[in-house]
Amino acid sequence: MDSKREKDQDADHEKITAVLLKSRTGEFDLESILFLKLRNLGIHDLGCTGECINLERLDLSGNNITNLAPLASLRLLSVLNLSNNRVSSLEPLRTCDVLQNLNVAGNIISSIENLHCLVSLRKLENIRLKDNTYNYTNPVCRNSSYRAVVLEMFPNIKVLDGERVVGRGSDLYQLCKDIDDTIKDVLHECRLLNNRATHVISQTERSMSLKKQPKQYAI
Repeated sequence: MDSKREKDQDADHEKITAVLLKSRTGEFDLESILFLKLRNLGIHDLGCTGECINLERLDLSGNNITNLAPLASLRLLSVLNLSNNRVSSLEPLRTCDVLQNLNVAGNIISSIENLHCLVSLRKLENIRLKDNTYNYTNPVCRNSSYRAVVLEMFPNIKVLDGERVVGRGSDLYQLCKDIDDTIKDVLHECRLLNNRATHVISQTERSMSLKKQPKQYAI
């Protein structure tokens, strides 16, 4: 009897339901849920997750999720952990405008093209596509130019695969770029001032030279 009840509960967890969400969070309204952790529950269907429209942090790691469509309505989502699932398309996440931290290590994202849908997410600064600690990765990570291309695609990225970015997009890079731009502006101004000074000196010398010439009187 107990084994049958446990089996029924496991079956319920295959799809996210309002009952599951309310029991996990203690909230009566799905719109009141801000943080949600549903790890290692065998979930393959996100069900009514999209109704949690005020959700800010979501952990769905260690499940069997393939379709992210219900997440498209989560416009306030800032942290999303989808590691160790079966996700191949990130397309629904393009509307998660304030997403900052995304972990999709251990999925089946096959190419760089699958990441283009995230380019419009200007606040995205932490992306994880592989995790050496747990030996999670994605097929796209086998590409020899994977890291360079990702850094080029996401100029605001600060952390890639758990490593602080040094180069394009890093704080140090931006600081150096700002300093370099300032120096260029200063040098440009110096060149303009130098050109003006040279012109004034030339004009002054010519004027003084004319004054020193002996006056010629007509006979």
